[in-house]
Amino acid sequence: MYTSKELELLELLEEKGYLETKILAEMLATDVATVEAMLEKFKQDGILLGFRAMVNWQKINRHDVTAFIDVKVTPKRGRGFDEVAERIYRFPEVTALYLMSGAYDLQVVIRANSLQDVASFVSDKLSPLDSVVSTTTHFKLKTYKHDGILFTPHVEDKRLNITP
Repeated sequence: MYTSKELELLELLEEKGYLETKILAEMLATDVATVEAMLEKFKQDGILLGFRAMVNWQKINRHDVTAFIDVKVTPKRGRGFDEVAERIYRFPEVTALYLMSGAYDLQVVIRANSLQDVASFVSDKLSPLDSVVSTTTHFKLKTYKHDGILFTPHVEDKRLNITP
């Protein structure tokens, strides 16, 4: 089980991202050595997996394509969905893979240079897998909010109220 300080540290890291251990120690009212020990424990336990910057690529007109591919599969006896999931997440295009409830079993997220690259991934790599029964592909058109961060500034509605 984890202490309240450890949970507080994880929440800070999730909200703020990477911060120097000195700053984290001040925020937690503890010493640097304690924070370093907690961070090392989280890494050893596979809880702290890394730090990433949240980049708004739309602002610099980067024109890559993000696709969300819903996949229906036949699970393997004794391995369930894990075997096919492992085959899929090994493709370099795959940025995320989730086991889902509902009409489809897996959701694959890929990033590619073009719609044609996505089509090639689905037809040449994903669909031919033995366990794959069907796929449905959706494309990201615009990001408004991701992981709690707004990508578009809130604009105040300046229209006058109309009353009946």
